[in-house]
Amino acid sequence: MPHMQRGCVTLLEIAKFVTLLQVLYELRMAKRTQPKWQPPEKSTGPVLKLFNSLTRQKEEFIPQNGKNILWYSCGPTVYDASHMGHARSYISFDILRRVLSDYFGYDVIYVMNITDIDDKIIKRARQNHLYEKYVSEGHSLKKNLDDAKSVLELFSDTVKKTTDPDKKNMLERLVLRMTGAIEALEVAVKSNDEAKTKEAQEALLREAKDPLSEWLDFEHGASVTDNSIFVKLPRFWEAQFHEDMDALNVLRPCVLTRVSEYIPEIIAYVEKIIANGLAYESNGSVYFDVNKFDAQEGHHYAKLVPEAYGDAKSLQDGEGDLCISEDRLNEKRSPNDFALWKRSKAGEPWWDSPWGHGRPGWHIECSVMASDICGSSLDIHTGGVDLKFPHHDNELAQAEFRHPVSEIELSAAFCYELQASGKSRPQRIPTSFDVPTSDGSLPKANQTIGLPLLRRTHAYFDNDHWVRYFLHSGHLTIAGCKMSKSLKNFVTIKEALTQYTARQLRLAFLLHSWKDTLDYSTNTMEMATQYERLLNEFFLTVKDMTRCSASKTQIDSYQKWGNSELELNKKFIATKNSVHSSLCDNIDTREALDAVRDLVGICNIYIRDKRASTQESNCILLRDIAAYITWLLRVFGAIPTEESIGFPITESRGTTNVSILLYLREEVVMPYLSILAEFRDNIRSQARQLKATDILKECDRLRDDILPNVGVRLEDREGTKSAVKLVDRETLLREKEAKKKAEAEKAAEKERKKAEQAAAQAQKDAQRKIKPTEMFLSETDKYSQFDDKGIPTHDAEGKELSKGQIKKLQKLQQNQEKKYNEYLQSVMVNGVGDSSVPGRSFNTTRCRHPGCNETETLGHVLGFCRKTELLRNNRHHKARTGIADVLKRRGWEVHEEIHCVSSLDSNRRADIVAIHRTQSKGIILYPTIRFERDALQAQHVDEEKKSIYESCIPYLSEKYSLPTSSGVFLVFRLVCVALFLSSHGIF
Repeated sequence: MPHMQRGCVTLLEIAKFVTLLQVLYELRMAKRTQPKWQPPEKSTGPVLKLFNSLTRQKEEFIPQNGKNILWYSCGPTVYDASHMGHARSYISFDILRRVLSDYFGYDVIYVMNITDIDDKIIKRARQNHLYEKYVSEGHSLKKNLDDAKSVLELFSDTVKKTTDPDKKNMLERLVLRMTGAIEALEVAVKSNDEAKTKEAQEALLREAKDPLSEWLDFEHGASVTDNSIFVKLPRFWEAQFHEDMDALNVLRPCVLTRVSEYIPEIIAYVEKIIANGLAYESNGSVYFDVNKFDAQEGHHYAKLVPEAYGDAKSLQDGEGDLCISEDRLNEKRSPNDFALWKRSKAGEPWWDSPWGHGRPGWHIECSVMASDICGSSLDIHTGGVDLKFPHHDNELAQAEFRHPVSEIELSAAFCYELQASGKSRPQRIPTSFDVPTSDGSLPKANQTIGLPLLRRTHAYFDNDHWVRYFLHSGHLTIAGCKMSKSLKNFVTIKEALTQYTARQLRLAFLLHSWKDTLDYSTNTMEMATQYERLLNEFFLTVKDMTRCSASKTQIDSYQKWGNSELELNKKFIATKNSVHSSLCDNIDTREALDAVRDLVGICNIYIRDKRASTQESNCILLRDIAAYITWLLRVFGAIPTEESIGFPITESRGTTNVSILLYLREEVVMPYLSILAEFRDNIRSQARQLKATDILKECDRLRDDILPNVGVRLEDREGTKSAVKLVDRETLLREKEAKKKAEAEKAAEKERKKAEQAAAQAQKDAQRKIKPTEMFLSETDKYSQFDDKGIPTHDAEGKELSKGQIKKLQKLQQNQEKKYNEYLQSVMVNGVGDSSVPGRSFNTTRCRHPGCNETETLGHVLGFCRKTELLRNNRHHKARTGIADVLKRRGWEVHEEIHCVSSLDSNRRADIVAIHRTQSKGIILYPTIRFERDALQAQHVDEEKKSIYESCIPYLSEKYSLPTSSGVFLVFRLVCVALFLSSHGIF
């Protein structure tokens, strides 16, 4: 019992001890905490910098309101077709806008104006109106000639006064064409040909259109009272401009402003500038006082181009052609002052204003419209480099003047806000542009759908930073000359799009800096097309490789990465970093695309090496790279994006919820094309084994002719399945034509070389036929006397040749004698014309007939050996066929007219007409029993030729081992003798 008690105590103590250990463990675990976490060091990557024309250097881009950007861009003056100079600016700014929005993630409000009131528009509208009226009036021939001569005289004076070399050259060419048209009309009149006269008269009116329109405007411009012409012209060309921009895939502006819709705002703007003492009225016009502005503390005129201050030519260009007359210039206090409001003269459109009938100046338009939409300060203002001075400098001066703020001014947009709330607003001033609506009311101006109306002030900005960043696109030149409408040196956008695609034009701009001069040339566009071709081939290759794995994920979709994949991915990451650095550096798309080109090259090498080692390429990695490049090109606008509204059309499959874009062409047609390609591969494989050439030709026709017409490129690959690629139909057809052209050029080159070789051979053969004693006799310009062997002894001047000269001539004669003897021997041995004519060489080759080991003779060639069947089966017909065969191989053209196969039928015969190509000789062979008699009795065979003919028969019979059977022997005897005589020029 005691023992048991001691045992119980022990167990209790153990239990207490275990409990204590558990408590201690829990206490220890309760004190255990997470280790301290260290964040990675923040890397300082590149920041976005833009080249700011205000500082002429790259500045870090910092928007004024977080990620929001207010951007105003100067739009076109719509009086003519848009040209590639316009495309240079608008595509470049479209690229910048897309990069800032889609790459850097900024929220951009992009505002662009349309200048539809301008001196150029007024002048062009009047000129077109007056020219069309002049042509429609159908003036007499005499008046047309008299007017043309008056125009030419006036225009010639203008050319003499012109100092600009480019403009002078253009005007001189125009005068030259017009002079030629006048002379051509005068000649037509003298010919009394009514049709030619009418044609020449029409040609004169076409050639003289520009100077004639200028002359008509000078004479009658003030009489134009139809204001509708000043509306129709800009509306037409604005529509054409928008059409061109859509064709170039240029994004539409968020807000589009037109000058004609902002007349009330412009008048209010000008009034406030006058009230602040920085503008003055003069003779119905209002001018900005540049000197007074520049004298104020904190203000500087010509911020962008200070060195152009006082440049009279630039200032006059900025004022417009209709406002640079002497009386207009005298209205200014200083030549540096520029017009805010222009008094309208007769023949010009006008609007009511406090200063009388007039219209806005050019520079005030952008200041008013940009301020009305964007407020007191813009983040970005863009335009062509030629707008820096005076246009943009004048904009800055108008908007940045300081003033005492005495009252709250309401913008035009705020006025519309008041109207929407039921409060009153200022009435819009009626203008000469107003066209009543169907209910008789005037249209409302400056209405913008879907945009917020902001409360803001304008034209009273107490700051010196109306524009934070001024970006200017570089010039576009043609062969080094600036593209200009006034110089008639331009290519319209529509003309350019007939030669190149919108993508190729954009790539040309992407491959150059947006702020530098770009030369529009064949070399520039070839670079763009080659770059496009490189990317397109890469995309097609990757799509073909990844087509099976793109639709759904499978077990074998993922592969283990090896060293090549790791290296390729490193290059991929490095390329993305390089692209980012390039775009941060003034949006340098050229460097970015260079990095992409390098990446594509490395991918192509990776694919090539994998194929060479029969290993599979990592399709997922290649697809990621191709997807990144595609995304980047979309950012640049080189690949259009789908701008649809709402959800895409989708379909769900089971629980995987796979979205299938039904409208994607490739996803729909590619499975069928893949089946077709696989079927064709199987057919081609079997056709090759069976040597079925017709089936192979049909397979080639499917690949080369049928599929390209529907935009499918099929590429055959040895040892693997064909690649199927969807390509633009026009591109494939161009490739097809280029391939045909290259093949034709190759064939033409081959024929040219063949002809040269033939000519050289003919010359060589002709040289061989010259007798040694006659080879120098024709060179009378070198030699005057010859010896009995034909060797020259005296030169052309009668001076005796030296022994050394005679020795050289003797050596040349010896060489010629050798060639001539070879020629004679070939004629006698072969018995058929020249040995140079292609054919079988006799006496050196064994007979070709099976079982005959004799040396080949003419008889063997024709089939007359003991092993041939010609002696046993229809020998005369086969003899005739053999004759034709040997004639063909010896350079004769043989034409057969078969009447029968029996040579013994005297009533019917089979004729062989043989014409020698090189000798232009002909013979007719009659394989009948009476051929010899007929030949010898022919009128053209005289007694001497008959004697030669008869003496040749024994020699030829023995020489060529001819058989003695009568019919066949007679045939061959005549053939051999006829050819012998023909080759010697006898028969």
